[in-house]
Amino acid sequence: MTDSAARQPAAANDAQFVGVLVSRPDIARLAGVRRPAVTNWERRHEDFPAPVEPGADTQRFRAEEVLAWLSGRTISANARRPGEAAGTTYGDRFRAELSGGTSGGFLRAVEQLAGRDADRLRGPMPLDRYLWWLLWLVLTQIVEPDDGLARSTDTFRHAVREHDLPEETVPRRLLAALTDMLGRTPPGSARESRAAFDHVLVLWRAAHAREGGAFFTPPSASRVMAGALAAVRPGAESVHDPYGRTGELLVAYLDAVAAHGGGPPPHVSGRVPDTGERRVAEANLRVHHGRTVRLLEGPLTPALDPSADPPGTSFDVLLTNPPFGRRLEDVSVPPYWTYGPARRTEFDWLQYVVSRLAPEGRAAVLLPAGASFNAGAAETVRAGLVEAGAVDCVIALPAGIFTLTAVKTQIWFLRAPEPRRTTDPEVLFVEGGHLGSRLTRTQWALSDDDIARLVGEYVSWHTARAAGCPFAGTAGLSRAVPVPDIADRGHSLDPARYVRPPGRASTAGMPEAEARDRLTRLAEQIEGLHTRAAAADAEAARWLRRYGL
Repeated sequence: MTDSAARQPAAANDAQFVGVLVSRPDIARLAGVRRPAVTNWERRHEDFPAPVEPGADTQRFRAEEVLAWLSGRTISANARRPGEAAGTTYGDRFRAELSGGTSGGFLRAVEQLAGRDADRLRGPMPLDRYLWWLLWLVLTQIVEPDDGLARSTDTFRHAVREHDLPEETVPRRLLAALTDMLGRTPPGSARESRAAFDHVLVLWRAAHAREGGAFFTPPSASRVMAGALAAVRPGAESVHDPYGRTGELLVAYLDAVAAHGGGPPPHVSGRVPDTGERRVAEANLRVHHGRTVRLLEGPLTPALDPSADPPGTSFDVLLTNPPFGRRLEDVSVPPYWTYGPARRTEFDWLQYVVSRLAPEGRAAVLLPAGASFNAGAAETVRAGLVEAGAVDCVIALPAGIFTLTAVKTQIWFLRAPEPRRTTDPEVLFVEGGHLGSRLTRTQWALSDDDIARLVGEYVSWHTARAAGCPFAGTAGLSRAVPVPDIADRGHSLDPARYVRPPGRASTAGMPEAEARDRLTRLAEQIEGLHTRAAAADAEAARWLRRYGL
């Protein structure tokens, strides 16, 4: 965590540590480091807390002073424990262990309210609405642990009396029950606060999508997009997501910057589709990074409001998961359509993103796989982007990483076109469709190792290009292709056309055991595809029934 504001909710409860004394072995145990590390801290840092009795044989330190010092030391990526987010400090770990662990009373209360008690408490209220209220109250308890819940409840009651609001808008009895249970135990640490908020956020996203709301960017895609951009464009001053949904990509990017040891960008901005998601996105950034970011509301696609951004607005880093698969009708041609007419939203977004990149800027856009090979106007726009040098890399992701849909997606990494290129143009293709593992019958996810492999290919290629060296690629995973070769294939940007993933070779001549193993894996993949197809059919049928068809 890079902003002290992110630690304020937990700091409000640090008074419980006043008067508590800890030894050096205690500090090592609570901070999760080896005993010599504490001695090294003392020797190397003059501001390390002094012992209470300097001359005593067994020296003790004031816990609140140690906590304050450790809160300024971020845990490096290779030292974090499973479940610890980027930006976690040794102070977070020390506080959590000293107060009884991260799964304290607050997190358990939130899990109960979002789980087994949800149906009992919400009654006829839709689940997504109930979880929205719970998410907001969890946020209030995190950022205002002293009297925030009480003041919020009073505000809601006053609004009901003044405006006679219906129960569906402000559920008075439900609010009383939720605030009573949440108010009994404040968060014990910043880590517990993030865990509680994220627990409700994940459930709300899923419920919101089932009720016809937007699909949110899965962590598998968010972490690849953010990790790659943070690595190849360090020191970015301005970061923007023009279709921010609930802020998941901005949070992932700030996590990735912290993991690389960089400072947070001073300018973080974005647009979101509606008021509800804007509030959730702002809360997400505040809980995870202590950033008070005022997001704006924007259109479905930039062509519907091309004057929304001031002239000359540009960004060092831009990442987004825009809506796709929709046609634009009766839209005036915006000035940024320099690569061809874009009657589908994904190609409007692509050209808009490139137009908003600062010199040496980088972008990542999540798109449907079809955008990389569809013919007609799509090919015209692709050709223009490729020939201008705006396309850096395309990474194919496995199908099924989204909740409730098996759509296959790809990440396009873009760059600001250079008027004078100093290297021969090429595009990196990374075929990650065979990676990942099954989370449920219909959903897949990339592992930490999978994400590191995908990000690593792009970073390695970028590093080689910067040094003027050729990039050999990785068999079955990546290949750098010169632009003339891409033009020969109709400017297709589908990684599958350039990279042969493992498992596609013939089994002829293989040892029997190896052939049997390969065929078994193929049968499992076919079974998975059938499962995803059935889930998609069921979802389509549900929507048809909803509209009486």
